[in-house]
Amino acid sequence: MITVPPMTPTPRPSEIVSAAHERVYRGLRARVMLGQIAPGEALTLRGIGREFEVSMTPAREAVRRLVAEGALSMSSSGRVQTPELSNERIEELAALRALLEVELASRALPRAHMALIDRLQTINATISDVVLNRDAVGYIRSNLEFHRTLYLRAQAPAMLAMAETVWLQLGPTMRALYGRLRRTEAPQFHRLIIAALKAGDEPGLRLAVRSDVTQGLKLLVS
Repeated sequence: MITVPPMTPTPRPSEIVSAAHERVYRGLRARVMLGQIAPGEALTLRGIGREFEVSMTPAREAVRRLVAEGALSMSSSGRVQTPELSNERIEELAALRALLEVELASRALPRAHMALIDRLQTINATISDVVLNRDAVGYIRSNLEFHRTLYLRAQAPAMLAMAETVWLQLGPTMRALYGRLRRTEAPQFHRLIIAALKAGDEPGLRLAVRSDVTQGLKLLVS
């Protein structure tokens, strides 16, 4: 008896477009969040399509999603660019970071086992390395990894998604902030966050997280 292997269904055109759109969206989203695109930098659908090797349709749909999330702005004429944030907008987003991330850290504290603390220390060592190498994108990536690793322990996915939307809107601005800070070592507040987690010190943890997510941004509005 001959066994005929099941045939793999051929993807429909709509599925191919959807997959392409998701790939472009994820790729652009990461670039914005990590500060790989400067504030106010213009983008074109043709350029996006060429970079990701897709047609205009998935490029357009990805841009629309990112505009809705505040990662990109679109003028009435259709010009697409990363937003240049006003001082008021930076202050608003910094306040949102303080509210959301302090609460996430507080919820994570009861689940902060030693494996998590060891992981945070490893990430912080990576941050020290990228700072020495003057790697701005590497710094932003590692810094966000530090925070996301902690906040995942909060088991509050809706709140974490909101925090990530704020990070997305701040991405290009964080790149500009890195240039102004001229860091020579990892953020001091990360060490305070780790110390508070080890001690089970909730007030200390809340203060360290609030300071970490707001102190640098204050430099941009001073």
